[in-house]
Amino acid sequence: MAMVMTVAAVASAEVTSGPQVGEMVGAFTVTKVAGNAEDGVTDGKTLCYRCKMGSRPVVMVFARSADEKLAKFVKELEEEIEEHQDAKLTAFVNMIGTDEEALKKAAADFVAKHGITRVAFVVPTQAKDGPENLKIAPDADLTVVCYKEGTVKANHAFSAGSLSDEKIDAIVHASCEMAE
Repeated sequence: MAMVMTVAAVASAEVTSGPQVGEMVGAFTVTKVAGNAEDGVTDGKTLCYRCKMGSRPVVMVFARSADEKLAKFVKELEEEIEEHQDAKLTAFVNMIGTDEEALKKAAADFVAKHGITRVAFVVPTQAKDGPENLKIAPDADLTVVCYKEGTVKANHAFSAGSLSDEKIDAIVHASCEMAE
């Protein structure tokens, strides 16, 4: 009985958010705040980052919280980006919430604090719940969409506090598979 309750608790922590496997990732506009100095985009520039990535394998993240679990995840992603340079694996984190200026400051501070160099941090122009066309769930604290050639290959979404080390490993594994 305890096992059933544990499984139910884990399952209820995950939410459905963002484009699902097989769907196309639509265009949307963001402002780059910090990170990935090698992407050719200056901090403060507004653009369609998804468009800039073209057909490359991309890990696109929507985060409402810039916490230590996000830092661990991004640092592991940076290692994979380094390892899969030939495949041109890349990633960007969209900080979402109600105060666009506070999000920009939090993102810049987060990147500086954690020494993030290969993952860009951006704020979408539709900052509250992310771009409407991507259907980011209001109850999703973290949504991770792995896509290649614009098509979603994997999707992971989590409510606040439910991202574990095991789940981070699973997401990183999905990004590696996409890059190979």
